[in-house]
Amino acid sequence: MAQQSSSAASGPSVDWTAYRAVLFDLDGVITPTAEVHMRAWADLFEPVLEEHGAEPYTDQDYFDHVDGKPRYDGVRDLLASRGIELPEGSPDDGADAETVCGLGNRKDQAFMQALEEGGVSPYPGSLALMEQLRDAGTAMAIVSSSRNAPRVLQTAGVTEFFPVVVHGGVAEERGLPGKPAPDTYEEAARLLGVADADAVVVEDATSGVAAGAAGDFALVIGVDRGTGADALLAAGADVVVTDLGELVGPLPQGTDRGEG
Repeated sequence: MAQQSSSAASGPSVDWTAYRAVLFDLDGVITPTAEVHMRAWADLFEPVLEEHGAEPYTDQDYFDHVDGKPRYDGVRDLLASRGIELPEGSPDDGADAETVCGLGNRKDQAFMQALEEGGVSPYPGSLALMEQLRDAGTAMAIVSSSRNAPRVLQTAGVTEFFPVVVHGGVAEERGLPGKPAPDTYEEAARLLGVADADAVVVEDATSGVAAGAAGDFALVIGVDRGTGADALLAAGADVVVTDLGELVGPLPQGTDRGEG
């Protein structure tokens, strides 16, 4: 982890030329869709918890039990935090089914509706870093628990940056456990043809940071969009910023780390 530095005056910095690939989470890292997810989860759980006479849903529940995880895992973990047990159901369950999968599908339906109605744009700081990495020839991939990642990338107009997208559907097809296991990040590095030790993981969720820390990755960067720097550091982040624009620097001349 020696290729980073920080000071109270200048803040954190990263020598991007030391790495061959950067593996990004999507929601809350590249696009502000984490906010859309957050609202959709609240809309789902508030009436469900009230119906079961459980403690009301809060924003902290999102960060503690849902953020960054595969959708059904998030449902299962939140319900477990309230001592609520529901049948597992199947991914084919309708959005009105009172099952783990049914609730997850209900949330997904609400998210997609919000995305279509409001659209989404990348964070300016994230876009600036992506452009710098592209110009330097650094390989990039998206690793997202959401099956909707390709649609979000397309809506945000940033598909071109990411030749590899490992989303929730890919993980299921290939039998890969979701975050906080490191497997989806390892798969993205493999598909890029890059060793884990030459890749950086960028995450905003503790579960995703833990996934990066559990692997043999060179650096794990936490982006604090509300989770809290202390929580991200405790989960295993080496560097924490509030916006990826903080890590954009002058582009070294003649740098091309994307081959080989």
